[in-house]
Amino acid sequence: MKFKFLDRDPELELLHRLWDSESAEFLVLYGRRRIGKTALLIEWMLRSSRRALYWVASPTSNALQLQSFSKAIYNFSHSDARAPDTFTYATWEQAFQEIGALSKNERMALFIDEFTFLLETDPSIAGQLQNLWDHLLSKCNLFLCLSGSQFGMMKREFLSPRAPLYGRASAKLDLQALPFASTQHFFPKYSAVDRVALYSIFGGVPAYWERVNPAKSLSSNIKSQLLTPNNITQGEPRLLLQDFVSEPHNYIAVLSAIANGAHTLREIAAVTGIRSQPTKYLSVLMEAGFVTRRVPITLRRKEQEESRAGRYHITDPYLRFYFRFLAEQQDQLALRIQDQALAEINRHMIDFIGQYTWEELCREWTLRAGAAGALPCLPKKVGSAWNALAQVDVAAINYDEKILILGECKWTATPNERQAISNLVEDRASKIVPEQGKWEVFFLGFSRAGWTTGAIAYQKQVNAQGVKGTNWISMGMRLVELDELDRDLGRWTFGKS
Repeated sequence: MKFKFLDRDPELELLHRLWDSESAEFLVLYGRRRIGKTALLIEWMLRSSRRALYWVASPTSNALQLQSFSKAIYNFSHSDARAPDTFTYATWEQAFQEIGALSKNERMALFIDEFTFLLETDPSIAGQLQNLWDHLLSKCNLFLCLSGSQFGMMKREFLSPRAPLYGRASAKLDLQALPFASTQHFFPKYSAVDRVALYSIFGGVPAYWERVNPAKSLSSNIKSQLLTPNNITQGEPRLLLQDFVSEPHNYIAVLSAIANGAHTLREIAAVTGIRSQPTKYLSVLMEAGFVTRRVPITLRRKEQEESRAGRYHITDPYLRFYFRFLAEQQDQLALRIQDQALAEINRHMIDFIGQYTWEELCREWTLRAGAAGALPCLPKKVGSAWNALAQVDVAAINYDEKILILGECKWTATPNERQAISNLVEDRASKIVPEQGKWEVFFLGFSRAGWTTGAIAYQKQVNAQGVKGTNWISMGMRLVELDELDRDLGRWTFGKS
């Protein structure tokens, strides 16, 4: 389903600013496949109606790509005629020299999409473009943007200090997934519960959202979009990995291990059977942005770097969902046995959301609440905390003010009792608060279905009387339910009061 273009205002503003510049500008646009890079460029062209040439490279020979680019330039500069079938410039240098002539006296935008296809067929194009930018194009009235779907190659060619084009770009845009709050705009008829479930499957990838039919239930969409053979989403994990590695087998094994509960080096090595510790594969996956290493936020910076308590988590929601629920169901799906796969998903979905997406949204709420002044302090870091004695889902810290925020997350279908939050206050807090110094602690409780009267009474008691430990004293407590979190993220994400 085709959606209206929404929630990319900061990115569009960047394109407007670069166009309005009085000098040549060079933007590198990169990001995960299907994140919306092409849509962003086209939307800016439609909204601005500026003098812009958009050209997309294709996976064909270098000669045919040069001819296609040449014809695009010809058609751009000859509004009353079309390029002859055989028209082409002799070299890429000649083609870009024509761009220089077209932008010498009048502002022009040139967007080259899928630039990595050019690099694949002719790696020397990067060096040629560097020379042309240094000696010609940077002196013209040109706004140049290069974009590509092969995330790994874009990073190597533009962000690596050894790359020919390194340092030439005046701006870089790593296009991120849409935030959860955007689901309110794209799926207004879905409940907050369904939108959290949808986000736990597809993340904030617009191309995935377009495959969802909001007139149908989420289960129906899962069945039609994910549990059918030859669906494009089935090949996504391998396609995403191939942007970074040529042989993805061990990387797939590592992702599968993490998705199924192996989070430490020892656990991952045991599950995958990789003899040496899988640090090589984890480091590539972290560089790609698919995996992150988390450490307790109560550790100081040096302690974090040296800590053996690091745990690895998949950051891309679709990869996490795929390797948890779909990877091992391929034989069933090939035979169109969908009901068993759907039953497996439905059986474990509450735990899956509660363990991953719900905790992530609660951490996001904590970060944004601090920035909005809705918490006693502005957290310097937000994450989670754990040690040999206890674990806390949400933890935020401000070392300068010696303030710690601890939160409990519950994704149960019924309201949570007092014990769900009192255990955090009366037991685990003292095991998590750093031993050195005097601390103030603020408590948060997050619940999908709200809180019982007993839990609310306990909140009032803590706020009125306070709680203390050996080296800490409470600052108060706030209980948050899903609908409130949903409203707050909608306001704070888009700067509404």
